[in-house]
This record gives sequence, C-alpha cells and structure tokens, in this order.
Amino acid sequence: MNPTARTCFFLGFLACTAMLVIAAYFQFVEGLEPCPLCISQRMMVLVVGLIMLVAAVQNPAATGIRIYSLTTLFFSLFGTAIAGRHVWLQSLPPEEVPECGPGLAYIFEHFPLSRAVELLLNGTGECAEVQWTSLGLNMPGWTLIGFLLLGLLGGLQYQNTPITDQAEVKLS
Repeated sequence: MNPTARTCFFLGFLACTAMLVIAAYFQFVEGLEPCPLCISQRMMVLVVGLIMLVAAVQNPAATGIRIYSLTTLFFSLFGTAIAGRHVWLQSLPPEEVPECGPGLAYIFEHFPLSRAVELLLNGTGECAEVQWTSLGLNMPGWTLIGFLLLGLLGGLQYQNTPITDQAEVKLS
C-alpha cells in the first residue's frame, strides 16, 4: 500500500511540528537560549512545515504535488546547509571559534535587514557552544538529520508523481 501524497505531506507537517515543539521545550522548559543559527533553523522548519500543511490541505493534482515537493526539497536543503554550518561551528577547536556577536534584539534594532539576515545565517561564537547531546549527536546534528529526512520525503514525492495530471482529452 502506497501512502497518498496528502498523507505524506501531512506526516511531514507533523514532523516539523514535533521539531518546533521540541525546540520550544528546550528553550522554555530547559532554559536553553537559541543562538542565531538555531533561530535560522527554526525558521526553515517552520517554512517547510507550512509548505507541507498547505499541500496536505489543498491535496493538489500531480503538477501541484511536484511543485510542493520541489519547494519542500529546496527549503529542506537550505535548512540542511544552515544546520551543517552549525554542526561545523560546534566541531571547531576553541581557538578557531569566531567571536560572539550582539544579541538578536540588538541585531534587529540596529542593523539593516540584509545584515541581520547575514548574521543569522553565518552564526557567531555563541553558536559554537554545545548545550545538549543525545546518542553522540548535538542538537544541530539532529536537526540536520531532520532536514535530510524532510528533503528525502520531498524528493520521493517528486519522483513518485507522474509528470502530468494524465487528463485525457477524447476527440470524437
């Protein structure tokens, strides 16, 4: 039995929701403050989740499924790149860690939007601090796996959907 595209998109949405709930738990219950790269990853999880929710609610035909799948894949790969950078920063020796930057509130108050986005995507020294691990992976490592799985879901949806809606026009 093959799951429908609607089911796959809905399951992807639930996975994104779970990722955001877990992030909120660590922030508000465990008191772990998110760094700029954590915020960037959350934004990408939110974007992917919203794309998948809209796709599940709309339940599009083949062309729509392929568009939603490619969009999901694109934003998942962008999230993978951000999480990969975060994993890389956390693997640096202490002497190579970049300097810490200003807080997020200060960044958005005093910098133009383009510079604020650049700081969010590049990360700072605070992003190199490992605050939590499980099974040998840090939080960005688990997020990286999540993005890869979401991207895989989008890619498989794209691959398993016919190119056209297969609407046949009968000429009499």
